[in-house]
Amino acid sequence: MEKLTAMKADARRALTTLAEILNETYSVIVRDAAIQRFEYTFEVIWKLTSLHLKVTEGVVTNSPKGTFRKAFQAGLLDENETILALEMTDDRNRTVHTYHEAVATAIFERLPEFNRLMHNLEALISKG
Repeated sequence: MEKLTAMKADARRALTTLAEILNETYSVIVRDAAIQRFEYTFEVIWKLTSLHLKVTEGVVTNSPKGTFRKAFQAGLLDENETILALEMTDDRNRTVHTYHEAVATAIFERLPEFNRLMHNLEALISKG
C-alpha cells in the first residue's frame, strides 16, 4: 500500500507540472517542454493505474495499452476514455519523433485532452 500511496503523490506532482506548462504562452520551447512533461506524466499514470489494478483487483498488466484495457473492464474508464487512452499511448510512443515539426505540433495540440483524462483517472484512483 505504501508504494501505491507514493505513486499517487508522484502522479499528482507530474500532473501539476504538465498543467503548469499548458498554461504558458505558446512557443517552440514551451511545446517541447510540454511534450517532455507529458512523457513522464504518462509513465507515472499508466504505472499508477497498473499498480492500482494489481492491488485492488488482483489484475496484473505489463503494458500501457493492456493496463488501459483492464481499467475499462474494471470500470475506471468508459469506452470513450479508453479509446482516448489508447490514442494517448500511441502519441506517447510517437514523441520520440518530435524532431518532425508536424508530429510535435499534433501531439502538443492533444495535450489538454490527455491532461484531463490523466487527471480524472488519477482522481478516481486516489478517491478509491
